[in-house]
Amino acid sequence: MGVSGCGKTTIGKITAETLGVPYYEGDDYHPQENVEKMSQGIPLNDEDRADWLDLLAYLIREKMAEGKSGILSCSALKKKYRDQLTIDPERVYFIYLKGSYQLIRERMDKRANHYMPPDLLRSQFETLEEPDEIFTIGIDQSPEKILAQVINYVSNTIYTN
Repeated sequence: MGVSGCGKTTIGKITAETLGVPYYEGDDYHPQENVEKMSQGIPLNDEDRADWLDLLAYLIREKMAEGKSGILSCSALKKKYRDQLTIDPERVYFIYLKGSYQLIRERMDKRANHYMPPDLLRSQFETLEEPDEIFTIGIDQSPEKILAQVINYVSNTIYTN
């Protein structure tokens, strides 16, 4: 979880590949209206996110009922969003990819073909309720170093429960 541009997709994909589990891109589940709104530089509000979060919660519930694991990247900016997605606290875990506005803005300015314009980053930081109850990794390091921390966390926390 984290603001747009923090590396959720990159880290999510390589984590899923390393663990041999499916990867689910949370952005793929946004309704078209949300994508259009963000593409126009309009921040989403709680109402805009409601159906999207319901769909993600359904996805998690469905995969858990099938006995499957996976990695889902999702901004989950507010505590109430994370609470909604924590279908089972013994089986749903979050990792917060934390970075400064300046670092993330620089990364967003370099990326292409994404509907989320860099100018919306400020609104993401304003909406973000920084979690203090979940595992946090600073993104000012290489993806390989971040992955090593994720795998260590997963190995020591998730697989031991």
